[in-house]
Amino acid sequence: MHLRQRTPPPGPAPVWHCARNHRLSLTISLMALAAALSANDSAAITSAEAQGEAEAPAPEGEITIVGVRQPYRGDFALREIPQSIAVIEDTAIRQNNFLRLTDALDLNASVSRQNSLGGLFDAFAVRGFAGDENIPTGYLVNGFNGGRGFGGPRDVAGIERIEVLKGPAAALLGRGEPGGTVNIVTRQAEIGRSFGSALVQYGSFDRVRGEADLNIALTGGLTARLIAYAEDGDTFRDTVDQRRWGFLPSVGLAIGPNTRVTYDLEYTRVETPFDRGIVVLNGDFDTVPRSRFLGEPGDGDHVARATGHQLRVQHDFTPDWSLLVGASLRDTLLTGFSSDAELVASRQKLLRDGRSLSRQRRSRVYDSQQWVIRAELSGTFQTGGLTHRILIGADHDQFDNDQQFGRFRPPPLSGNPSDQAGYVIDVLNPVYGRFPLPTPGPQNDRLDVQRSTGLFVQDQIALTDRLQVRIGGRYDDVSLRTLNRLTGIDSRRSAGRFSPQAGIVYEVSAPLTLYAAYGEGFRANIGTDVTGAIFDPETSISKEVGIKLTALGGKLNGTLAVFQLNKDNVLASDTGNPGFSVAIGKARSRGVEFDLAGQLPGDVDVLVSYAYIDAEARSTLLEPNFNFQIRPGDPLINIPDHTINAQASKRFAVAGRAASLGAGVQYVGERSGETGTAFTLPAHTLVRLFGEVQPIEGLTVFAAVQNLFDARWYANSYAPLWVQPGAPRTASIGVRGAF
Repeated sequence: MHLRQRTPPPGPAPVWHCARNHRLSLTISLMALAAALSANDSAAITSAEAQGEAEAPAPEGEITIVGVRQPYRGDFALREIPQSIAVIEDTAIRQNNFLRLTDALDLNASVSRQNSLGGLFDAFAVRGFAGDENIPTGYLVNGFNGGRGFGGPRDVAGIERIEVLKGPAAALLGRGEPGGTVNIVTRQAEIGRSFGSALVQYGSFDRVRGEADLNIALTGGLTARLIAYAEDGDTFRDTVDQRRWGFLPSVGLAIGPNTRVTYDLEYTRVETPFDRGIVVLNGDFDTVPRSRFLGEPGDGDHVARATGHQLRVQHDFTPDWSLLVGASLRDTLLTGFSSDAELVASRQKLLRDGRSLSRQRRSRVYDSQQWVIRAELSGTFQTGGLTHRILIGADHDQFDNDQQFGRFRPPPLSGNPSDQAGYVIDVLNPVYGRFPLPTPGPQNDRLDVQRSTGLFVQDQIALTDRLQVRIGGRYDDVSLRTLNRLTGIDSRRSAGRFSPQAGIVYEVSAPLTLYAAYGEGFRANIGTDVTGAIFDPETSISKEVGIKLTALGGKLNGTLAVFQLNKDNVLASDTGNPGFSVAIGKARSRGVEFDLAGQLPGDVDVLVSYAYIDAEARSTLLEPNFNFQIRPGDPLINIPDHTINAQASKRFAVAGRAASLGAGVQYVGERSGETGTAFTLPAHTLVRLFGEVQPIEGLTVFAAVQNLFDARWYANSYAPLWVQPGAPRTASIGVRGAF
């Protein structure tokens, strides 16, 4: 989390940058709506800046977020929101030279890495709850659902900031996890300005990367921003390389002084082998080197593609009332073959001789489409002596998830199969291509369709100058359909629920605010069990109390929060039937977290994020295929009890040239590495260094070192035979130019 102080640039300010995803006909209709809303259709640049958190004046020097009005939020300063919100700025991402969303999220201790489907999607938990293990974590992009498809791990190119919205906000956001939601705010066209930057860098394992960002004012009210990146190189894993590129343009149009239209495109591609990681035999994490690839190079790359559109229209009727309308469409496609360790003991030869790994061979064609439309009205009015800030809106979301999954499986060991029949690889001395590649047979051919319509309202009432209360709620109507083409089972279900929320904020003094919040959540569980039965929706109750502190004239900000979350109808992956889930009942997460970020005297920037999370199952389940038992009190997978991330950097001059130098440390405690067993991932501590210098005006040389002391660590795990090792010491150096 890295907050930075901003002041609006002189002259016309950029208003509101939109979101992404959608078709041409919808683009035309929404642009027509924008024109109709505007009383003045001149192309003058909008003169008022739409702030992301508040238009009300903040105390001098207070750190606020400006330039983007985010949906589902209204006009509030962070200190007025009865919720913990951590912001990871592009400054912190750039300093550390983080390249993936998951790496950037490590800066906040409340976020925990989860099973990443062989490195092919983003998966994380917030405050201990992760959602569906069979699809990527559903983060937001400019307020739109943007993470549920199979477009590959998200690159940080084009990210302006990452907001970790913690706690009981599900009543307004709707389909997010009760632990919190991640919202990515992208870099969007800045009206009336022309500027640009480009960089090239070289890193460990012959990784080469280039980026470009060009903002061009085409006319007085029309601006295009073109962002692109490309990366190619090896990795620390044997035979595993990667290629990725993306094009992320944004177009902004000001229609008069009160209306802004923004269109964003996402067009990305990732090519890399599917990699389940290493095996850990009998608790020995040195069973094989962390670099050893136990798949099959002959499988080739998995290819992940994403094409997304977002369109947003904002119209300010008056300084107090604003309408926000938007639509998005995102298509993703993941294809490829992989060779994965067999997990069932009765088929796994490694458990007998300690070196012969029996493997499955799998094929995937995962095709998804998600489209969203939404509208919200926010404003302020008086009733008697009370000030109301109200937010009213509606949204509709459809997610189509089409999965064709094939599998070859080694036979049971009771039949004494040959190494070829078991598709065996020697983990101590692997010989790739030893046997012909088996042909996967159909395992799952299924279409899931989820449609959701929601209505929401929120009113924050100022009872006194110091005391505010928030009340609100959301009604969701959800329909689900699952068509299993292999069995012919066509399952359907619908459900609806009202989810209330409430909060209170009390300003003890200018630097100190107390808050408390309560919220209920409702989220449809997508997919079925192996028999074709659709699961009951997931419901949750969230409670949180906290303190927000501002010091040094607003340059240093912190939040201390205590929370408890309870969920019903929780799912876990069905280990015996890939692509399906099992219901494990109830789960609970509770803990304490502390976030502090800002600037100390002497041009020192600091970041501290700590979380204690106790996340556990609250029901009993016997899984027949593996014969293990989940009992109340069993920890949830990949959730550490203690996590801390801290860093400090100082800005100074070298021979009259601007420079900075910083260091950071991350500690992650022990975590469960497999649901329902005692397998545990060890704790780890990682140290990083970073710095930059400007040898000439407009040119910056930067460098970063991750895992300085070359610690052996593990990012996540699904089972002892599917453990993802973390990268060894890596370094990068590059040059960035700007104009």
